[in-house]
Amino acid sequence: MASRAIVLVSGGMDSCVSAAIANGENDEVAFLHISYGQRTEARERKAFNDIADFYGVKDRIDISIEYLAKIGGSSLTDTSIDVTEADLESMEIPTSYVPFRNANMLAIATSWAEVIGATSIYIGAVAEDSSGYPDCRPEFFEAFQETINTGTKPDSRIKIRTPIIDLTKAEIVNKGVELNAPLGLTWSCYRSEDLACGTCDSCALRLRGFEHAGVEDPIPYR
Repeated sequence: MASRAIVLVSGGMDSCVSAAIANGENDEVAFLHISYGQRTEARERKAFNDIADFYGVKDRIDISIEYLAKIGGSSLTDTSIDVTEADLESMEIPTSYVPFRNANMLAIATSWAEVIGATSIYIGAVAEDSSGYPDCRPEFFEAFQETINTGTKPDSRIKIRTPIIDLTKAEIVNKGVELNAPLGLTWSCYRSEDLACGTCDSCALRLRGFEHAGVEDPIPYR
């Protein structure tokens, strides 16, 4: 029986590398993109479609859950909250945290998995981010796995896959290069849709990853 997986693809580097891994581990992949009213929504959607085109993925869905923007509480969705400058040493939850976002996304992915018979959901969560984002911790995904096991049909057998959760950003870059992932098609900036700002948390983590990997970042920065 052919293996089918759903990949949550934001358009960023981590989800792109996770997509490359899923593509190699499964007979069929379906790509799921979820917008939530974030500042760079249009640019991330373009990255998602570009990555899906690169892998020849026909089974793709783009869903909007703008209620997260209405709920607010994040600088990604509320323009009255500034996107703070990166502080990679901080252990505080940054303003860019979107409350319980990954749970919303995994719930949607699980619904779709039941419909299309997918047995895996790949998500590009990284534990390196978990000091800032509580829904990136391994224990969060273990707990959500129990929710899936309890709340789906007995024969669904859907598993959450977090293939890069224990990797550093540099290791993710190297894995992407190894798998020929289209890193130049990805977008990570929280602020801008034309040239990446280079100083938000996401840009800073990405740039440090490329620097430590000894690889030039292929996207344009200010």
